[in-house]
Formats: sequence, structure tokens, C-alpha cells
Amino acid sequence: MNSPFPTQPELSMSSLPIVGAALTLDEYETHIDIMREKPRDLEIQSFHTAEVLGGDWQPLAERAKKLLDGHTGRIGIHGPFWGFVLDSHDPEIRAVVNKRLHQGLDVCAAIGANQMVIHSPYTTWDYNNIDNFPAERERIVERTHLTIRDVVARAADMGLVLVVENIEDKDPKARVELVETFNSDAIAVSIDTGHAFYAHGSTGAPPVDYYVRAAGNRLQHVHLQDADGYADRHWAIGDGTLPWKSVFAALGEFTSNPRLIIEIRDKSKVPASIRYLQQIGVAE
Repeated sequence: MNSPFPTQPELSMSSLPIVGAALTLDEYETHIDIMREKPRDLEIQSFHTAEVLGGDWQPLAERAKKLLDGHTGRIGIHGPFWGFVLDSHDPEIRAVVNKRLHQGLDVCAAIGANQMVIHSPYTTWDYNNIDNFPAERERIVERTHLTIRDVVARAADMGLVLVVENIEDKDPKARVELVETFNSDAIAVSIDTGHAFYAHGSTGAPPVDYYVRAAGNRLQHVHLQDADGYADRHWAIGDGTLPWKSVFAALGEFTSNPRLIIEIRDKSKVPASIRYLQQIGVAE
């Protein structure tokens, strides 16, 4: 008897996505062989702190250009995020955030990166309280536009895409709707699997594959990290309980070709994380 329920689509070997990694320049040098065995996407995580962006980062950028010469995957950076939010009520704080993001774009221009990760303004508190204040949904969007609209415009001129990563987001659609308000191809959606799994396990958010489907073809970047649903673990893939087959089945429903970036704390386990995804037949 045929089942009345749809089955998950099978991924053929020829259609398996190639995963990349988030690494500092030192870590990239350590893993250069596996990062160059295929066109693996790279997210450089050496340029996101205020100390770097506010200082003389040009020598570091020159090192990046030399080190990445010959890399065949796509290159992006993690943008600044420590100590601020995109939707600050304070215009002076918004000016500082705007300055840091422009500094991130300066780095992208210097090293040839064409994607920059930024963080969502939505919090767990927002989920329960956003409709407790008149027009607060619209005000979060307005404050975010005040902070980054010229950053988005500059990114468009550069041929670069900002991707907005879920942090505390309990509602997987709010961040997508925020991105859509810019009406620009220069801003898209990012998903961090561990953040989504934490939100699901600890705050009652939907499962991780729901975040993928909510983003749809707006999705252009994914942080792959394993976790237990309790905290932001950044464990190696396979070390936690995240349901990877359901996540990759959802990814396979869309055509936006997001960068699939392993972002784990113990970088020595990047090769093992790649092997795990190969062994379960979802990526290479």
C-alpha cells in the first residue's frame, strides 16, 4: 500500500552540496589541503572585532590576499557584531554600528570577499512582547533601516550580499520579512543551525528545517554547527543531536545555493565534520 504521507527527497551523489568552513587566517592555513580539495566556500573570521576594524587591518588583509590566492570556493567574512544591535533606539549608537559595518565592507573590498554576515536584531523577548507595544514591528524595521540602509546600498554597488543570521530569533519569519523590506538583492538570509536548534529546544521555536523553509530562496548562507537544543554549543557535526537529514532535505527544496559553512569551536574537527556529512549522504 502506498503511504499517504510524502517522503523526504533523496539527494543523488551528483547533486550533493559542497560544504565549506568558517576559519581565521591561521586556521585556514592549517586546513588548506581540505579547503582546496574541492571548491569549498570560506568565511573568514579574522576581521569582526572593533580592535581589528578600528586599527591598522591592512597588513592582515594583504596576508589574506596572498594566502587565498588560488582558493576556488566563494569567499566571505563574518562582519562586526560584538557589543551592538542593528535596531538601537539611540542615534549615536546607530552611527557607531553603521561605521563598523562600513569598515567591514572596506575589508571585503580589500580582500575580494563578496558576502558579509551580520546579526539579526530580533530577540526572544521580542517574540512575546513585540505586539505589546503599538507598531513595534514596524519600528524595529524602521530603526534597522536607519542603521544599515546605506550599508545595503553600498553592498549593492560592490556586488556584495549582506546575510542576516538568526541569533535569538524564535520566529523564523520575522528576519525574512525584515530582509524583504529592503527590496534589494544585496541583503539576504542566513541560518545558524545551532542557534535555531537552541531556540527550538529551549524557547519553543519551530524545528531547524522550519527555519530553512521560512527563508526559502532568500537563504544564501548557513552556519552548520551541532548542538543539543539547550545551548549554543558549536560542536563538531555529529557530536550533538541536531537532525541533519531533515535540514539537508529542506535545503534541497530550494535553488538559492547558500554557502554551507561549518562553524565549530574545535577547528581540528572540521575534517571529521565534513566526513560525517559525507557518511550520512547529505554533502561532500
